[in-house]
Amino acid sequence: MLNLSTRKAFHTLHSALTLTSADDQRPALIYIETGANDVTITRAEFRQAVQNYASGLQQMGVSAHDLVVLAHTQNLESIYAFWGALLIGAIPSMFPTLTEKLDRDIYMNSMSELVQLSDVRAILTTDDFMCELSKRVNCPVYGSQALLEAVSGQVQSYTPEADEIAFLQHSSGTTGLQKGVALSHTAVLNQIASYSDTLQLSEADVIVSWLPLYHDMGLIAGFLMPLIQGVPLVLMSPFDWVKRPAMLLRAINDYQGTLCWLPNFAYNHMARRIRKRDVEGISLASIRAFINCSEPVHASSHRLFLDKYSEYGLEAKQLAVSYAMAENTFAVTQTPIGKCPKIDIINRLELEQSLEAVPVSEEHAHALARVSCGKPIANTQIKVVDADGNTLTDRQVGELVVTSDCMLTEYYKRDDLNPFDDEGWYKTGDRGYIVNGEVFVIGRSKDLIINAGKNVYPQDLEAIINTVDGIHPGRAVVFGVPDDKEGTELIAVVAEVETEDDNERKAIFQGIKQAITTQTTVAIHFVHLVNKKWLIKTSSGKIARAANRDKWLQETGRRA
Repeated sequence: MLNLSTRKAFHTLHSALTLTSADDQRPALIYIETGANDVTITRAEFRQAVQNYASGLQQMGVSAHDLVVLAHTQNLESIYAFWGALLIGAIPSMFPTLTEKLDRDIYMNSMSELVQLSDVRAILTTDDFMCELSKRVNCPVYGSQALLEAVSGQVQSYTPEADEIAFLQHSSGTTGLQKGVALSHTAVLNQIASYSDTLQLSEADVIVSWLPLYHDMGLIAGFLMPLIQGVPLVLMSPFDWVKRPAMLLRAINDYQGTLCWLPNFAYNHMARRIRKRDVEGISLASIRAFINCSEPVHASSHRLFLDKYSEYGLEAKQLAVSYAMAENTFAVTQTPIGKCPKIDIINRLELEQSLEAVPVSEEHAHALARVSCGKPIANTQIKVVDADGNTLTDRQVGELVVTSDCMLTEYYKRDDLNPFDDEGWYKTGDRGYIVNGEVFVIGRSKDLIINAGKNVYPQDLEAIINTVDGIHPGRAVVFGVPDDKEGTELIAVVAEVETEDDNERKAIFQGIKQAITTQTTVAIHFVHLVNKKWLIKTSSGKIARAANRDKWLQETGRRA
């Protein structure tokens, strides 16, 4: 397997064990789909399918260094096409398909701009979407049937250099989707070697995932890492999981899953949405770690999940945390597997006013719990800097910057974007602090609200609002609104509710204001209650703060 001691034996992603191992009948992938039997694909079958797709792409005129965008509904086809593109030296990039969550015009405009900026050679998508998309972009668009018909069985082999770009990861916003993170074969292999050592990954592991493959957590941890390492991957569609979240826990039980990555909202979703009868008879004892990643981690989410599933064999030590980003391929930090992440209780008032994480007792009036994301993985360094780039000491809050041997080569064909400082550190845009080498992430710098001299993190307020009766958990957004009259940023809340009853809405309105007033030192100035599906989300399912702020300003007639 690939680790730090065997790293030199792996030259490019073509060295993936699933593609090169002599153990042909070992499962490479188990694909689970609602209403269908589970499909087990052996390594031999996987290799043949990848060869077929590589052949089809070459027959369509795709060659080495061509950028190929995959805009499928997540399925086996997108998996084979991605690896097929890699095999012929093309540069694949997973892209979200158009769903009801995404605005059609914004999506089409973003795709059109991506094609222009990044010189896309071809887009692979579904037969249903092919005609509509081809009218909006200036490059060939191929449906599923066309690709299969092009398969000839012959593939011209290509041997890439280690420092060549292997693939792109695109950011998961509502607009600006054109910022492609270009990752070399070297960077990806370095990441997987270091991260596998941190996880103590072995051939006995089984990775289970529902995560979308256009997001770094799904693409690297829940797709590339298991296939490169020859570890069985149990995969399902994110659309299926959202509708039937018990699928994930059933799959862990059925296939003795050992590792599973989840965004923080998934812990709440599974704790609240899964009925007892849907998980009857399952065991989660096989899991070595559920790893919380991709958004701020809340101790309350871990407690909720643990309380719900402790009777099914779940223990606190199985809940781990990672801080990750596409620009570093994936993981920057990881808490120790098999140990509970450290929880730091700090003074919320000091955090807001002095930008320091001052420890206090749990009983303190302004106590705030922060969950550790662990220490950096091997060959990765992280530090905290102030606005002038000066390195801060432990417990001082500032921007997190990272350097490593698995960093992006560039933002693809975007010479106007430089993500590094003068010393080569990547500027993450995330705010946090460090204690004894462990990283604590607070939120995004661009989301920070300065209200009456206080530094307010909207994620903290959203966590409180999501506990108010009548609010859809995860369906509230907080942002700042500059106000010339007050000379500061005012705080606005937009939250989705189901009720149309005026009295019930009034009670929810008061509940939000009261919860914020009693649990923080700030005041909410605007509360806007909206109906279901009002909020705009990114392609990866996160609330799009800036887009919702703009929508609220437009609807209310306020000026930024």
